[in-house]
Amino acid sequence: MINICWFRRDLRLTDNAAFSQALQDGLPVLPVFIFDTSILDKLGNKGDRRVEFIYLAIREMQEALTAEGGGFEVFYSTPEQAFKNLLKKYTIKSVFANRDYEPYARERDKAIHTLLQENGAELRLFKDQVIFGPAEVLKDDGTPYTVFTPYSRKWKSLLTDTSFQSYPVSRHFSNLYQHTPPAIPTLEQMGFQASGERFPSSTIYSDLIKNYSLQRNYPAIEGTSRLGIHLRFGTISTRKLAAKAKELNETYFNELIWREFYQAILWHFPQVGRGSAFKPDYENIEWRNNEAEFERWCNGTTGYPIVDAGMRQLNNTGFMHNRVRMITASFLAKHLLIDWRWGEAYFAEKLLDFDLAANNGGWQWAAGSGCDAAPYFRIFSPDRQTKNFDADLAYTRKWVPEFESEDYPAPIVDHDFARQRCLEVYSRALKK
Repeated sequence: MINICWFRRDLRLTDNAAFSQALQDGLPVLPVFIFDTSILDKLGNKGDRRVEFIYLAIREMQEALTAEGGGFEVFYSTPEQAFKNLLKKYTIKSVFANRDYEPYARERDKAIHTLLQENGAELRLFKDQVIFGPAEVLKDDGTPYTVFTPYSRKWKSLLTDTSFQSYPVSRHFSNLYQHTPPAIPTLEQMGFQASGERFPSSTIYSDLIKNYSLQRNYPAIEGTSRLGIHLRFGTISTRKLAAKAKELNETYFNELIWREFYQAILWHFPQVGRGSAFKPDYENIEWRNNEAEFERWCNGTTGYPIVDAGMRQLNNTGFMHNRVRMITASFLAKHLLIDWRWGEAYFAEKLLDFDLAANNGGWQWAAGSGCDAAPYFRIFSPDRQTKNFDADLAYTRKWVPEFESEDYPAPIVDHDFARQRCLEVYSRALKK
């Protein structure tokens, strides 16, 4: 009889709650990872670097595990089929995994829980990717917070001396199931190709976090941590990063709390992850949804240099600076009156650090339909944003070198006209 540790968005062998608990449960532990075809089959880009990132993380972990006599069993299938195969091959007592709060993950785990139960096994879930789970940060009456500031106050009030305590793993490696693991399916076998491009480092730079408040809004400066992809796939510990942030920079620390706030919103209001506006009245907006204009936004040819710079950075690197994410999202939803869900889907396809909760929360914030308390008439001026955050045009010139030449297109829409049109359309929709 064995236990299984099922890795999902926690791709590390250190400070891993479920892995630590499994190794201390008394039975040999078999690590398992599933390249989930339910997800991968929907990816249109077979050069998707996120799949490459996961593959490289699994391969690196496999090397460490095989040095201890164990190793992953890696599947390229649906989770249900993978566990049917595992149940035929092993007598399983428990499957340990870290909790995932997304709607698909919750449905998947419910199905696997049922399958295991039917075969005399159990699914045991642990908190790992957040400091506080959605059910832990609630109002005094037990209802969820829908505004960030009171949520963050309650979140901070719950901190104790053990909130960032790490989970021991390596000292228990002797409890790994000893076997020669089967080969990991290659990217090519799964229908993907490697790019060979480097990914952002997982190093937590103290100086960068210290200066985050001063530098984070200036896209030409390497002033953000670029740790989003590592948080998304769990190649770094949230607890370790949060402890460092609390020590060094309150603003950065608050960004980590925003991340958990959006996870909580997605948990308590799962409809937002399925395309619904958090504020139902915003479903009445009459979007223009001009496909030609959407294509110009995607390609970075709107005639607004800061918007185009952001989109080109995204298309070329899989990353976009946080300030510019707000500018480009606001431009699509408010200047062009294109449904924020179109932009949300485009970011989901392109961002290396795509996270459903944060992406949805950010887009609904930009469109005004989310849980932010600000009124809908907050409309960013691209020119003013440029003057405030890219005054010397270093970022703009890097990504849109032709913007001062005759080759650069005229603005897709006049700012003042677009602002007035947006206010009228939103106002009309919200009066219904």
